[in-house]
This record gives sequence, C-alpha cells and structure tokens, in this order.
Amino acid sequence: MTELDARLCAAVAAYAVETVEALVEAGADPDRVLLRAVEGGSPAVVSAILDTRGTPLPEAERDRLLVAARWWYERGAEGELRRLTGAEGPADTRWVRDGDDRVEEVTLGGRTVRGGHGAVLTELEWGYRILTPVGELMARAVRYGDEQHVDRSEACWVLLSRQSAESWREVVAYHRHPSPAHRAFVADFLGLGMLMSGVTDHAPWYEKRRAELLPGWADTEPDAGVLARVLRVVTEEELPQAREFGLRYAGHPDPRVRSRVPWMFDQPLDPETTRAVCDLGRDPDAGVRAEAAGVLGGEELGEPDRAVLLALLRDADPRVRHWAVRVTARGADRSPDVTEALAELLDAEEQDIRLSAAYGLALRDDPRTAEAYARVGPLGPEFEHDTRPDGLRRWRLRNEPNG
Repeated sequence: MTELDARLCAAVAAYAVETVEALVEAGADPDRVLLRAVEGGSPAVVSAILDTRGTPLPEAERDRLLVAARWWYERGAEGELRRLTGAEGPADTRWVRDGDDRVEEVTLGGRTVRGGHGAVLTELEWGYRILTPVGELMARAVRYGDEQHVDRSEACWVLLSRQSAESWREVVAYHRHPSPAHRAFVADFLGLGMLMSGVTDHAPWYEKRRAELLPGWADTEPDAGVLARVLRVVTEEELPQAREFGLRYAGHPDPRVRSRVPWMFDQPLDPETTRAVCDLGRDPDAGVRAEAAGVLGGEELGEPDRAVLLALLRDADPRVRHWAVRVTARGADRSPDVTEALAELLDAEEQDIRLSAAYGLALRDDPRTAEAYARVGPLGPEFEHDTRPDGLRRWRLRNEPNG
C-alpha cells in the first residue's frame, strides 16, 4: 500500500470528504476503500470517491457494493456493529452533518459507522440505472422519522430526478397514506419538484397536476404539521386559493399552520388581509409573530395598524425583533414613529439588529446615520457580502457630497 493509499484509508475512516476527494485526484487508489466507504454509511464519502473516480466499476464490484449497502441498511448500523463486535451495553450515538444533511454516527465495540446506508444504497442503485420501486424508496425516506436524514433526502432527490409521470403519480398517491410521515414527504416532494420545474420539458404537466391536487388536500389534511407544508406549497405555487386558505387558517390552533398564513396573501395587503396579519402580529407564539413581522415590515401602514408593527419592533423575543427590523429597515413605512423605533434598536444587544436599525436610518436619510453605524461596532467576516454595511457610504454620497 502506498502512502497515498494509506492516507486515503484514514480519510475514509475519519469521514473527511474533501480530503478523500483530494487524495483520489492525487492518485490514491479508490478501489481499495470503496467497500469500506459503503460499509461506513456516509453517502457523502461514497459520492466523493465515485464522482472523483470517473471510470465505471466492473459489474461484479457493483454487485458487491450493492449487497453490502443493503445488508447494512436492513440490519441497521447499531445492529450490524453488535453482530460484528459482539459488544453489549448501550451504543454511543450522536447526530452529525453528512454533506447537506445529517445522520446518526454510532460507536460500539471500538468501531464507528454512520447510519446512512439507505442513502448509499439509493445512490448506488440510481448510479447503476436500477429503477428502485417507489414504495421501497418511500420506506427508506420515512424509516427514521427525521426530515433532515440523508436517507430521506437521497430518496426524494432520486424520485424527483426520475422525471416520470408514472413515478410522480405513485409518489403523490401517498398523500392519502394513513401515516403523517408519508404525507409530509409528499408535500416536500411537491415543493422541491416545483423548484425543479424549470429544468424539465414536462413542467406544464406537473404544474397542472399540482394545481389540481393541492387545494383539495389543504381542505382535508388533518395533521397540522403536514397541513403547514401543504400551505407552503400552495403559497409558493401562487395558487388562486392561497388567499382563501390564509384567511381560513389564520385562527388555526397550531402555530405551525398560523406561521404560514402571513405569506399566503398578495402584497401590498388589502384591508382584510392586513387585519389578518395584524392579528397574527399579536399572536401568543413568537414564531407566528416573527412571520407576521416579516410581512408587516414591508407595508406602508396607517393607524392603528402601525401600532402592531411598532410593538413587533419592541417585542421581548429577539427573533421577532430581528425579522421586524430587518424587513422594516427596507420597508415602505417611513413615518417618524417607525424611524424612532429603529433608532431605539441601536441599543439592542444583538449586533445584527443594530446593523439593520442603522441601515434603516440610512435609507431614510436620517441625520443620525453616521452615529448609528458607529454604534453597530466592528463587523466580522460573516458580514463580508452583506449589503447593509454599505448603507453608510451611500448615505454619505447623498448627504455629504463635499465631505
């Protein structure tokens, strides 16, 4: 084994994706570690090897990897570790990031694996042109009940990538499934499918089917978590029924549903939808108030509606203040009351809130702008691409042309 190969083995064991990619590109032998990577249960590591490797695998090697992935998936990471190590007692399990998603990492008997074998199996099947039954992919997606699990994400991606009307119908039929987890998956599938509609020639067909399905589903969905997802897709799809559903569900007992309502109305708001969003701005749930603030902050409000926005800018919950000031800074309401509320937020503990407040004053050409930015304090690298710090320079160009 060369030094490069040894380093590649260590990188695979450590789930160091970028190092794996670099070592394969540098000449390390990926075939030495492919089976180990599959058994390790990290789809990100497996993808890094296969994508960098380039050339197709021999059929016998493909079959060996598929068998290994299915074996580990069916027995579960902890179950297979117990069989291999004979270890007793509790396993050490923690959640970790794997690419853009997350997965459980299990340590037992001196060995560590990740539980993403379902995603690895799905990835291998898709790469080898194996058309896995929709029902099996659905089962993998909902097995762990975690919305960010790699198995769920990979199953959804493959089902979307198939771009088949037959597969689409099979997936969507699960919106009648008795399990909320299956119905939630369908809602997310539809939402992601809408985002991908521009990359397929069949977009009009899918748009029509979504428009036919979603209103009836929103009418009858009994689970609040699933209903919130369905309403999100109704909103993003810009269906004409969005306003009706928003008004209907503004008083729903679950805050997840109420949180969707402010975004279901066309802007600028009309008097009826303004009242609905203002009511949600007084909601006992901070998350709901934050969403209402995100809409009201962009509106030009009269009295007494402006009083709701002012209360949101002074809300006790920092999440609410954050959204209220961020949107209001750029918003249409340039009244003295709102300007003064922004100035008050220069005393906020959170730097992001102070920055939005200063930016709002700059956009209003307030003479306190330079002082406001001084009170924001030095900004870290996370603000490098933020447009708000540039507000001071633009304010000076407008107000201090000879300065």
